[in-house]
Amino acid sequence: MKARDVMTQPVISVDADAPISLAIRLLLQKRISGVPVVDATGNLVGVVTEGDFLRRAESGTQHTQPRWLEFLMGPGLLADQYVKAHGRKVGEVMTRDVKTVDEATQLEDIVALMERNNIKRVPVLRGKKLVGIVTRANLLRALASYLHPGAPASTSDTAIRETVLGGLKSEKWAPSATVDAIVRNGVVTLTGFVLDERQRAALKVLAENVPGVKQVRDHMVWVEPISGTTLEPDDLRASKASQHH
Repeated sequence: MKARDVMTQPVISVDADAPISLAIRLLLQKRISGVPVVDATGNLVGVVTEGDFLRRAESGTQHTQPRWLEFLMGPGLLADQYVKAHGRKVGEVMTRDVKTVDEATQLEDIVALMERNNIKRVPVLRGKKLVGIVTRANLLRALASYLHPGAPASTSDTAIRETVLGGLKSEKWAPSATVDAIVRNGVVTLTGFVLDERQRAALKVLAENVPGVKQVRDHMVWVEPISGTTLEPDDLRASKASQHH
């Protein structure tokens, strides 16, 4: 999927010359945490977010530093902080260094950009014009569309087992030589042993994602590599207990 497939459009934006009170009302009324800032021609010039209003003189939260630190910071940075704390227009308090994408950017690249820069939204541009925005909520909605339950897959037990075993062989972390899968009526029973408890959870997830799987039972034994101590999962202990009754 690409940015154009998930982005919100038209975009709620605010003019750089607008008063900050307008931007604050927008954030509160629309229940959003940030909004793009545009100039008179519709070109993106920045983004104003909740974070831009944290250090304000009105609330007494503006930056205060010891005199020796102010000396090290220099007048330029102190002037920037003053503008952030006292500015009355959106363009004076907004964040100017904005990470953007175009309509054809892949979702995986957008997610990487968000993670790398610790941001919650990415404006989408066509040239210099703002045409959309991708937020974390947009990504969640895209994920929900993939996870929406559809009609049960009619896959044979043999096909399920082959897919599970194929997945084991394709994953570098998977102990394909020590784990097997038994499938009956869509229920996958994982047997064998693992040397790391984290592999257990990953193996169950791998099986759960195979089309046609109704349930995954964990009968794998954990073996501590150094001492050889073994630990059976709850599923296996419950199965053995039921056989004795």
